[in-house]
Amino acid sequence: MDLKLDGKTALITGASMGIGEHIAETLAAEGVHLHLTARSADKLKALKARIAEISDVSVTLHPLDLTTDGAADQLANATKGIDILVNNAGAIPSGDLWDVDEAAWRKGFDLKVFGYINMCRLFYKKMKKAGGGVIINIIGNGGEVLDRDYIAGASGNISLMGFTRALGGYALDDNMRVVGINPGPVNTDRIFNMLKKWAEKDLGDADRYQELADGYPLGRPAHCHEISDLVAFLASYRAGYTTGTIFTVDGGISARTSII
Repeated sequence: MDLKLDGKTALITGASMGIGEHIAETLAAEGVHLHLTARSADKLKALKARIAEISDVSVTLHPLDLTTDGAADQLANATKGIDILVNNAGAIPSGDLWDVDEAAWRKGFDLKVFGYINMCRLFYKKMKKAGGGVIINIIGNGGEVLDRDYIAGASGNISLMGFTRALGGYALDDNMRVVGINPGPVNTDRIFNMLKKWAEKDLGDADRYQELADGYPLGRPAHCHEISDLVAFLASYRAGYTTGTIFTVDGGISARTSII
């Protein structure tokens, strides 16, 4: 399937590791030029080198902490011709109401929730003025499962789901599209660190984390490409009538409900 993304330009936040780096590699393989931002300059440089081995697209790095004052504005001023914005930066800590204190809760919200909102505020108008574009918010199925042991993440993610739907609802009037993706567990270091934390708390032994992973659909987290391939499709003209909606990729976890 030709997605006709060749020659487009994407900005990806949180691009240095996990889902973000796989999105960068997937879009590069489709011929998309990249602007990549994250806090780790070394990891961004390593990713750029890997992309150079498989693609001849341009890759511009922006090592930034988007929680610092003015960082998002600096990024907006440093980038031109963005067709695709992928908001992916941020990880809200796991734990129940008493595990996550106010400082940790606010820190997680500052980067992810307000980070996505601020990026959209800046880039929506900029992309609209340039003729249009696509914003893809990587959120998380914690906004659907509403687990008390991920209460800060549940609160933040459900906020971003509402934000994405509200902003995307009329976006086509501006030749824009805004969509969200809710990954469930994905095969990254972050999910295994969370599993170890839960295994320590619930099973008394962090090394028993695989017992928790065995309960996932197919006995595994999602592969990263199962998220990044969807990003590429949603960014393309083939999804041209899709906006204001959320796509959940969690193997059915959030659909496993019961009246009992």
